[in-house]
Amino acid sequence: MTKRSILALVGALALGAVAIPAGAHHSAAMFDPAKEVALTGVVKEFQYTNPHSWLLVDVKNKDGSVTTWGFEAEGPSTLLRAGIHRGDFAPGTAIAIKGSPHRDGRPAAAWISATRLSDKKDFNPRAGFAIR
Repeated sequence: MTKRSILALVGALALGAVAIPAGAHHSAAMFDPAKEVALTGVVKEFQYTNPHSWLLVDVKNKDGSVTTWGFEAEGPSTLLRAGIHRGDFAPGTAIAIKGSPHRDGRPAAAWISATRLSDKKDFNPRAGFAIR
C-alpha cells in the first residue's frame, strides 16, 4: 500500500467513526412505535428548540399527584411546516395528547398528535415531513 492509500483509508475510517454517533443521536429507538399512550393534561412548557422540541405536559394521576410527561418532536422548522407555532401551547393550555411511549417506562413519548381542548384544534407534528 502506498502512503497515499493509507492516508485515504485512515481518513475514511475517521469520517465513519464520527458519522456513527451522529446517526445514533437522531434515532427514535428509545420509543416503542407499537404502543401508544393517550393522556390529558395541562402544558407546563413548550421547548420549541433545535434539534428536537419538547412539549412538557402535567398529567394528574388517579391519586391526585401530578406527573410531568415529555413529548418529543422535531425542531421548529419541521413543526412550522406542520402548522405548529411556538405560541400554540402556552403554559396552562389544556390538551389531549398521544405518543409512542419511552421503552424504559419513563414518562416520555414521541409526540404523535395533540388536541387543544379550548378550541378542539388538532396538531400533528409529523405533518411537517409531508412533501407538498
